[in-house]
Amino acid sequence: MSNIMLRNVMEDDLPIFFKHQQNHEANHMAAFTSKDPSDWDSFAAHWNKILTDKEIIKQTIMVEKNVVGHISCFEQFGELEVSYWIGKEYWGKGIATKALREFLKHITIRPLYARAAKDNAGSLKVLEKGGFMITGEDSGFSNARGEDVEEFILTLN
Repeated sequence: MSNIMLRNVMEDDLPIFFKHQQNHEANHMAAFTSKDPSDWDSFAAHWNKILTDKEIIKQTIMVEKNVVGHISCFEQFGELEVSYWIGKEYWGKGIATKALREFLKHITIRPLYARAAKDNAGSLKVLEKGGFMITGEDSGFSNARGEDVEEFILTLN
């Protein structure tokens, strides 16, 4: 898949993001998700906060003319973190890797952090290809899994 483009998130993207969030396997891999991924009102309220927060850098990932996911940079635990979500139907095509590389051209602050569940091999691979290195570990309650999940903290210097 070539022709990956990032653009500002638009309200029209939200129903597509919401649909991506409905996938059980995607929620399991992401681990740290909303309590009820099928609750549109909570989803919309969450995204309204994101869209109105000028400190959060958020981009829609496009392939051809299709919305395939989103990527963002925000402050968490006093550090800048990168996060992304790709619709499951687009996994394994190099889209997340290319989108992250493109995003990092515009986010020049270092260090930059990311987190991924230890068993989320796909996301760990994407982050490592983007130059992130595992620098720590943490754990937290996963709504998607209903239990504590161990995660890696990754750093890009």
